[in-house]
Amino acid sequence: MRDSSLSALFGALSNEMRMSSIANNLANVNTTAFKKDHMAFHDVFTRFAHDYVVTTKSFLRDQDLFPDPKIMAKARLSDQTVDFSQGGMHQTGNQLDFALSGEGFFKAQVGGDELYTRAGNFLVDVDGTLVTQDGHPVMVEGGPLSVPPGAVMTVESDGMISINGEPAGAFDLVTFEDLGGMERVGSNFYRAPGDAAEAEPEDLTVQQGFLEKGNVEVVTEMVQMIETQRAFDMYAKVLQGTDSLDRNMITKVGKIS
Repeated sequence: MRDSSLSALFGALSNEMRMSSIANNLANVNTTAFKKDHMAFHDVFTRFAHDYVVTTKSFLRDQDLFPDPKIMAKARLSDQTVDFSQGGMHQTGNQLDFALSGEGFFKAQVGGDELYTRAGNFLVDVDGTLVTQDGHPVMVEGGPLSVPPGAVMTVESDGMISINGEPAGAFDLVTFEDLGGMERVGSNFYRAPGDAAEAEPEDLTVQQGFLEKGNVEVVTEMVQMIETQRAFDMYAKVLQGTDSLDRNMITKVGKIS
C-alpha cells in the first residue's frame, strides 16, 4: 500500500473521531454544567537515515552529499481531555438548584464509588434524601443529607447548609491538583485517578437558586464541524486518487508483453 494511502487513512480516522467528539458536545449544549471534550492531534514523522545528518559548517564541502530530507507525516490522536472552564449562570429560583463558581466539584455516592459532578440540579427522593438527577445521594459531611418534607433549605456561599434555620452540615466540595486526569463517567460525573488526592477548593462558591450552563459554544463547534468534514473529504479524495493511480499502474504493467 502506498504511503499516501496510509497517511490519508489515519487522517480520515482521526477526523472521524474528532467529529464524534464535536457531535457529543453539541448534543449536550443544554445539559446542566456539561464540560466539553477537547481533542489534540500530532504528526508522527517517519525519517530516513539521511534526515539525521545535519552539518552547519558549509565550508567543509562545496556541494550537498545527501538529498533533501523527505519526511512523511501520519496524523494520530494524541490526547483527549475535558475542558473544565467555567460555564455561565442561569437563575432558576429553585432552592434545590446549586451552581459552583470556581474550580471544584460536588461529591456523590454512586453505587460503591464516590464520583464527582458540577451539576447541582438536585432532588429530594421519596425517602427524603438529597440526590442527583440520577438518584445518587449527594455527600454532606461524608454522608447523605435528609431533608424533611416541606423544609426550607438555605445554603451559604461556602456550602454550609441550614434546614429550617438549623445547621445541617456542609457540602463535600473537593478539587484535584491536576484535572487533566479526570475520567468522564456518563455525561455529568467524573472519576478521579486512583492516585489522585482530594484537595480543598480555593475561591469556590456555591450559589443557591442558580444552575451552571454547559461551556459548549455552538458557533465554535459548528465551525470546527465544517472544518473537520472538509478535512475528511480531502483525505477521502487522496485515497481515491491513490487507488486510481494503483489501478492504472497495474493495468499498464499487465499489458507489457
